[in-house]
Amino acid sequence: MNEDGVFLGWLAAAFVLVVLALVAWFWSRQVRADSGLPDGEIIYSDHGAWVPQSEPLYSAHYQLVGRPDYLVLENDGAIVPVEVKSGIAPAEPHEGHVLQLATYCLLVEEIHQIRPEYGILQYRDKAFAVTYTKELEEDLLHLLTEMRNDMVEEELDRDHEDWGRCEHCGFQEICSQRLA
Repeated sequence: MNEDGVFLGWLAAAFVLVVLALVAWFWSRQVRADSGLPDGEIIYSDHGAWVPQSEPLYSAHYQLVGRPDYLVLENDGAIVPVEVKSGIAPAEPHEGHVLQLATYCLLVEEIHQIRPEYGILQYRDKAFAVTYTKELEEDLLHLLTEMRNDMVEEELDRDHEDWGRCEHCGFQEICSQRLA
């Protein structure tokens, strides 16, 4: 093989590598878009997929610990908590999921001194941007107070009528109010 043949071989190999790099780049952009993550730098991950798994967020003031799936630092300095749910999206996010996301917003504000404007609930097929309002924060703090008060109660009433929830509950054997 002459010099021209070697040069063309290297040129073809370089072309293939550039094409593969472009395909990988477009694929990674699509995966990121499908993930529901906003644009920005992932500064916290509970998955270990894009960045090493981080320690839980902890607030001594609120006696609260949480592990959001992701925290994204946007270009404007805002931090957005993202919680990923594996199920199909309901018409509206479940109240418990919204309060879980509000918990991460509260922890971000406490730890980073930056109040998130919103967080994202990413279901398998749809994402919801949940505004972190003062009312939502007050609802969360009220719930935390109720939960702490309930911790000292001897017996609590079941708070649902969901047979499936009871059927999979870890306290089924000792619960006097079980449905299943």
